[in-house]
Amino acid sequence: MSDSQKDPSPAITPIQHPTVSSETDVYAIHGADPEVLAYAMAKYSRSSLTMKESLAEISSQRAEQFLNTFYFAYGHRSIADLAHIPFAIERLSLLAAIELVDEQRWDGQERSTRYQNFRRSGWFTPALSSETPKFTSAVEALFSNYEKISAGMLAALKAAIPLPESMKPEAYERTLKARAFDVARYLLPLATNTSLGQIVNARTLETQVSRLLTSDFAEVRQLGEKLRTAASEPAWNVQHAAGEVLCEEISSLDADCGERVHEAFLRPVKTAPTLVKYAAANEYQRQTRSELAHAAATLMGNQPIAAAPVVDLLDGDEPLEVELATSLLYPHCHYSYRQLRHQVAALSANQRGEITSLGAKHRGRHDELLRSFSSGHSMRFDILMDIGGFRDMHRHRRCVQLLQPYTDLHGYDEPICPGQPTLAEAGLEATYTAALEAAYATYRQLRDSGVPEAAQSAQYCLPLATRCRSLFKMDFAEALYISELRSGVAGHFSYRRVAWEMYREVVRKHPSLAQYFRIEDVNEPVDLLRR
Repeated sequence: MSDSQKDPSPAITPIQHPTVSSETDVYAIHGADPEVLAYAMAKYSRSSLTMKESLAEISSQRAEQFLNTFYFAYGHRSIADLAHIPFAIERLSLLAAIELVDEQRWDGQERSTRYQNFRRSGWFTPALSSETPKFTSAVEALFSNYEKISAGMLAALKAAIPLPESMKPEAYERTLKARAFDVARYLLPLATNTSLGQIVNARTLETQVSRLLTSDFAEVRQLGEKLRTAASEPAWNVQHAAGEVLCEEISSLDADCGERVHEAFLRPVKTAPTLVKYAAANEYQRQTRSELAHAAATLMGNQPIAAAPVVDLLDGDEPLEVELATSLLYPHCHYSYRQLRHQVAALSANQRGEITSLGAKHRGRHDELLRSFSSGHSMRFDILMDIGGFRDMHRHRRCVQLLQPYTDLHGYDEPICPGQPTLAEAGLEATYTAALEAAYATYRQLRDSGVPEAAQSAQYCLPLATRCRSLFKMDFAEALYISELRSGVAGHFSYRRVAWEMYREVVRKHPSLAQYFRIEDVNEPVDLLRR
């Protein structure tokens, strides 16, 4: 082909693509505001930018605009899962703390009744009008006896267990003191102050705040307000004091540079002002709670509460419709699941359907179904144990928990640990019994006083020895995990017994599964110096 016959069009230059690494890149991130970080992570689904590029271009204002559009307008609530926020909640009652942590997506730690003397914590006094002096006297008496039991049990333990030559005196003292606190904690009232820290994502925080604002207890509602405020106002900066000193030193050399450093590192940071600004009391929960409580009272009438074991593994052969209706009523009465289910099962299908419809009829557009709708689990344990032990069991999140209100109807437990001196052997039984009976007498007086504020708040003077009922729904793996973990010799004897009974219930119904449990017999005396 001659030159004149060749294609005169210019040669096509290949497109030059930027060099893209084929290596996986992994890096931790620090210093981004929670809402900005949530926006940056959400952009992975809408942008090809890297995390570093996204964070470099995002401002808190742009994050707020994005969240207002996608979180609130479009209902993309999973975005809030990406913003994690640490909180310190200090000086709240044990009663309020139990309500606070009652979230299935929750991470945190609370002050331990085993390692700290709670006499120094003080207590919360609810609004009781003219009944306040009576309440104060009852709580002061409980704390006084808490100290007596603690000191008396420590003396009994020292008399029963000599100091080993291989053990340091301070370790010996500390270990036995923890054992004594394990006994004395039974006398702590629900009014006792505690403190805790939590790290939750913004979606959990929003539902937590909403739930707290819906509580029957004024303290808990105020706690919801404080959490919402804490997420909306500037957070406490752990580096602030040192940063101020550094900025002053830099400013002395270069004022403009010092100002820029101050703005970059010490500016006020609001952790989740956008994601929690609409959190409010949940009318779905409020109205449904009232109607289900009325339905439970109507169904059960004046039936006496039947005796029940510490742990009852319920058979799973009832129809799902029966479980749903029973589960909806369970948190609003004091009956065992088995006794309640017997009445529900006797209803017609239409009557059961009416109960289930009560649980959903007030549900708003963005409301999650009540926890009671989490039904269909193969293993359901109806547990009756002391409130103190329940607080430890309450930490298990890979299960569904339904709690009943606190009451004196179930009586109280006594601290019994194999191998450890009993209250009688320590000469403390009369003190313990008298303290509990006096607390219950005050509880009943407040409950029946006719003073509206006192009727609900009477629960604050119930001691942790008081039995409470709760339903735990889970799969086999979680049943095995709880049984193994909570039966360990280093654990508190209250939940050790519950874990043991859970194991026994599973083996009774499914004997071939016993081989998979690595369990410790809680009836065997333990080495009291082993923690």
